[in-house]
Amino acid sequence: MVKSQRAEPGKKPPEALIRARNEARILRAAVGLFAAKGFDGTHVTEIAELSDLPKANIYYYFSTKESIYNTLIEQLIGGWDKAFDHIVADSAPREAISAYVRAKLDYSRKHAEESRFFANEILRGAHFLTRRHRQHMRKVTQEKANVIETWIGEKKMATVDPYHFFIMLWSATQFYANFEPLVASALQKRTMTKRD
Repeated sequence: MVKSQRAEPGKKPPEALIRARNEARILRAAVGLFAAKGFDGTHVTEIAELSDLPKANIYYYFSTKESIYNTLIEQLIGGWDKAFDHIVADSAPREAISAYVRAKLDYSRKHAEESRFFANEILRGAHFLTRRHRQHMRKVTQEKANVIETWIGEKKMATVDPYHFFIMLWSATQFYANFEPLVASALQKRTMTKRD
């Protein structure tokens, strides 16, 4: 009699680990292609070749090319949300904003292709940014703008338009990833380091 394999408590079953690993491979391959070529210019065959998986496996894990693309958008928004967790009313503004900027820079550094992918999606008209994505980003930005307004009201920081403040922070923190060759050139380096 063959025993069925069961995962130990707290551990994922082997099938779930294989799925997670293969999905990550597909997403890693796809993000660079989408960043460089956009949605229409990227073919599932190229994603399969770059991820070193059969094309059938791509469709096994993601039913369509669009689902891969949307997963990448969701992943990026999730990373940005996590950075935004630093902006809370009961924190000191200087520490909270510094932590937020560090988290955004770190995310952009670790996920530079993802950042370029999203920038290109926006430049191409944001066709895949769904109503749900837009509503979520507006809601989260509104919540964090309320925190800034609370700090301003409590005289903890200078009066600024919170939305323009965030736009300036976003542009500064993502510029390093989106325009890495320009930044490296300005710093007279071949590539940037974590310290940069």
